[in-house]
Amino acid sequence: MTAIARRDRRFGLVMSAPGLLALMLVVLFPVFFTLWTSVSDFTLLKPSNDAFVGLAHYANAFDSAEFLHTLTVTLSFVLAVVALEFLIGFAAALALDKVEHGKTFYYVVLLFPLLMNPVVVGLIWKMFLHPTLGIVNYVLSLVGLGPVDWLGTPDNAFMTVVLVDIWHQVSFMVVLLLAGLAALPKEPYEAARLEGAGTIRCFFWLTLPLMRPVIVVTLLIRLIFAVKTYDLIYIMTRGGPGQATDLVSYFIYRQAFVGLDISQASAMAVILLLAVLFLTAWLHRYMRSLAQ
Repeated sequence: MTAIARRDRRFGLVMSAPGLLALMLVVLFPVFFTLWTSVSDFTLLKPSNDAFVGLAHYANAFDSAEFLHTLTVTLSFVLAVVALEFLIGFAAALALDKVEHGKTFYYVVLLFPLLMNPVVVGLIWKMFLHPTLGIVNYVLSLVGLGPVDWLGTPDNAFMTVVLVDIWHQVSFMVVLLLAGLAALPKEPYEAARLEGAGTIRCFFWLTLPLMRPVIVVTLLIRLIFAVKTYDLIYIMTRGGPGQATDLVSYFIYRQAFVGLDISQASAMAVILLLAVLFLTAWLHRYMRSLAQ
């Protein structure tokens, strides 16, 4: 390395140091504070980290029937929303990829729900689905159907939350999958057409294999965000009825600010963080394997 290159490198490090320091303070400090709090005895009634308890809070978390139940509910919620959003989003992306005119209008319509804040989405649908004053039950009454208590029973509440999340997030799937479809090469399709392949064969032999990296990335990104769903649950159901919609993010919030046990909530948050990191590491490893 020449003297000029070494000088340029030192200059770059000096210029980037303030930004890196700020990034470490903003990102790493809360992470390390949460890790330390999870192995101490910090509550809102005794806000100090002076008592070290080791992994006791982690053991309590896995012994807690409520926490394990929230993990089960979260897993069911994530599988339902990711699978349904992918199927609907892929179908919409395939249809939009063939549209020649008016794509901008469709994009605006599709992106409108995605641009809305989850709190606003929750409030709007909670008003629409009100058992006596909601417009949904009013429409059902016009066709002779009785009112539905959308959020009043465990099964209805879970499916309602899933459907509202699909309405809000399916645009994310559509945008990413549509970008992947637009980037596919045209030559393999032209060769397949010359060999007599139809639309269905082209879809299974060309589109799905070529779209595999985009599909995997889209599913994993959506899966990671679905695991962290909180706003919709807080606004629409508060985890109820009972614990039917008690996702792990909302349970951690209740543990911290209703149960006042910050250390126990931190241990559960670390468990959730490790699960998300595992998914992210798997995504990174898969992407590197594709690049090689």
